[in-house]
Amino acid sequence: MTRFTGYFFGCLLFSLLLAASAWAKENPDLTQFNGDIRVGPGQKVGEVTCINCSIYVRGQAAGDVTAIHGNITIEQGAEVAGDVTSIWGNIRVDSGTRIGGDVTTVAGAVRIQPQASVTGDRTSLEGTRWLLAIILPPLICIGLIVAFIIWLVQRSRRPRMPVSASQGVMG
Repeated sequence: MTRFTGYFFGCLLFSLLLAASAWAKENPDLTQFNGDIRVGPGQKVGEVTCINCSIYVRGQAAGDVTAIHGNITIEQGAEVAGDVTSIWGNIRVDSGTRIGGDVTTVAGAVRIQPQASVTGDRTSLEGTRWLLAIILPPLICIGLIVAFIIWLVQRSRRPRMPVSASQGVMG
């Protein structure tokens, strides 16, 4: 019975991997640095990630759309199944679009037309002060930890003064 169960689960795992690889070929993930990403009408993609560039979606994204230091534009007729997130950039959602997840921006603005369909939450932390509030405290903590380690290392390297017998006795 255990041998049959092993074969069954092996075949099941193989089938799932085969289906996932077929889906991945159908909806490839897009990642770009310093160059804009454009998803054309009728084009289907998976996850879309852009660092230091902007994203323009007119087709379908089966996953999340994320931009760091860039804008995201979801144009009319586009569909996004996941979340739309921009850090240090703006998000514009035109009429006639559908977004299945949340729309979030940090240090940017969200502009959603009334005829756009957004299933999830809409969050906008406008202004760069939010970016500083998120990034600065961890950097300060790391700096304090490094300063403490340097202080400990320097303290352990100082020569110790021997205590003489005359200093230890009060007279």
